[in-house]
Parts: sequence; C-alpha cells; structure tokens
Amino acid sequence: MPGAERQGAGRQEAVRWWRRPWIAPLAVITGVFLVTALPRYVGLDPTQSLVPTDRGPAFYPALVTHIFAGSVMLTAGVLQLWPWLRAHHPRVHRWSGRVYVVSALVSGTGALVTAQFPSAGVAQQVANTLLAVLLLTFTLLGYRAVRQRRFADHREWMVRSTALAFSIVANRFWAPVLIAIYVPEALTDPSVGFGAPEIEGAAIASAWVSWIANLLFAEWWLHRKPGRRARVQRTR
Repeated sequence: MPGAERQGAGRQEAVRWWRRPWIAPLAVITGVFLVTALPRYVGLDPTQSLVPTDRGPAFYPALVTHIFAGSVMLTAGVLQLWPWLRAHHPRVHRWSGRVYVVSALVSGTGALVTAQFPSAGVAQQVANTLLAVLLLTFTLLGYRAVRQRRFADHREWMVRSTALAFSIVANRFWAPVLIAIYVPEALTDPSVGFGAPEIEGAAIASAWVSWIANLLFAEWWLHRKPGRRARVQRTR
C-alpha cells in the first residue's frame, strides 16, 4: 500500500528528527570551530599560529597538514553522523565516508608528528601520541570492517574514530574549564602566561580529558541498555 508506506516513512523521519536532535548543533559547533580556527593557517604564516612553531623544521608543515586534513575530516564526520543522509542518500554517505577515512589518516599522521613536540612536557606528549595512534587504528579497523561487509563492526569502529576526531573541538571547551579550575586568575590577569606550571597542568589535563571523555561517551552510546535500544527500534 503506497499511501501507508509513505505515511510510515513520514513517521520514521519524524522519529529520526526528534530522536537525534544533536546533528544540527553539532554541525553549527563544527562550523564555528572551523571558521574561528582555520583562517590563521590558510596563509601558511607561522606567526599566525595559535601554538608556538619554533619546534624544529618538521613541526609547522606537520601542523598545517594536520589542520587542513582535520578540517575536511570534521566536515565529513558531520555528514557521516547525519542519519537522514545515510538513510536517503547512501551513495553520498559512502563517498563522504571515503573522504573521512583519507582525511583522518592524513590528519592523524600529522598529529602523530606534532605530538612529539609538546609544549607542556612528556605527559602531554603521551596523551596526544596515544590519541593519534588510536584515531589511525580505529579508522583503519572501521575501513577494513566495511570492506569485509561487517557493517555492525564498521559502525562501532567509526563511531569511536569520530569521537576521537572531535576531541579537538571538545578541547576548546575543556581547556578554559580546566584553566578556571587550576589557575582561575589566568582568566582575568594577562600577566599569567603559558609558562606557569598551573597553566601547563591545565593543558596536560585538557589533552587527556578531551579525548577520553569523548571515547567514554562513544562507548556508552554503542553499549546502551538493550531495553532502551529495543524501545527506540519499536518507535521506528
């Protein structure tokens, strides 16, 4: 019955919208992040960088590679997480997925290089190195799974990969929060510079929290209680 099918499809789309109201805010947050962060690097001028670039000849090229590829990765990641696009335009979903994989591998490799030049010591280096390694690993596992047509495994690995990819966005939230906790006077006193031990402590904590919190949320999302997931399925 075509009419019933259209009506059912309409109900499904309505449920999808209300059950997933986060896609529009995520797209807006990602757009704001890219608009505010990316222009500093478009001109390839090291003096415009948000982080010091006097860390050896490999640092700045790896940094801009990480940032440019990461911008593509985040954009493709939003498209990958959009349920309506996946359901109604699977071909676009597949192509944006390929773009995501390539850009994540390039950005992750750049991040792996820049992680070896930390501004806040070994603890920050370990945090960023582990983040880059996990991003590369999860992305490759997700790609292998879809090539083997293990779609459930593919979804889980790519959710984890995307959670790590958006840790840079989360870092913009956690950094000021942790600075406010570690050294609240830095928010009002310009004389408190990055070299202060408390500021470095906040930077280290943010380097860890920004991706661990995202990954824990992804795991919770993937392994929600079966009863809740079943109720969601029955409403579709």
